[in-house]
Amino acid sequence: MKLSEVKNILKSVEAVNIILTDGTMVPEHFHVTEVGLITKNFIDCGGTVRKENVVNFQLWDANDFEHRLKPQKLLNIIELSEKVLGIEDFEIEVEYQAQTIGKYDLDFDGKNFVLLNKQTACLAQDQCGIPTEKQKVRLSDIKIEQSCCTPGGSCC
Repeated sequence: MKLSEVKNILKSVEAVNIILTDGTMVPEHFHVTEVGLITKNFIDCGGTVRKENVVNFQLWDANDFEHRLKPQKLLNIIELSEKVLGIEDFEIEVEYQAQTIGKYDLDFDGKNFVLLNKQTACLAQDQCGIPTEKQKVRLSDIKIEQSCCTPGGSCC
């Protein structure tokens, strides 16, 4: 989800509710402790230099159980971040701590923002020799060379 989509949603919802894909709700007293721009410069395994920009939201579950982040307040934080940090309309990445800090993609199901599990992937599969599709082979089609160590063979 891009930053512009989040901003549009915040203009129309009454509460900022966030849920994980397993149905667990992020406690409603969470804080957004950071809105930032993360730039990742890297070389993939095929030798291609790449650059990735994401807008990062860091969520924190504090012990102030009366806290509620209102949509307009989050919108104000985002707009200040855009102005001060020069943030553009990039994809959103959310950091949220369960057992350890996890990174999530963001979606919206019509009522709640949804933290989607991120997956790793090879960006240069054509360079790594990874087949695009798993080959299906029947064992009966595989030719087995006769070994001299078969019953009736002369090697033993």
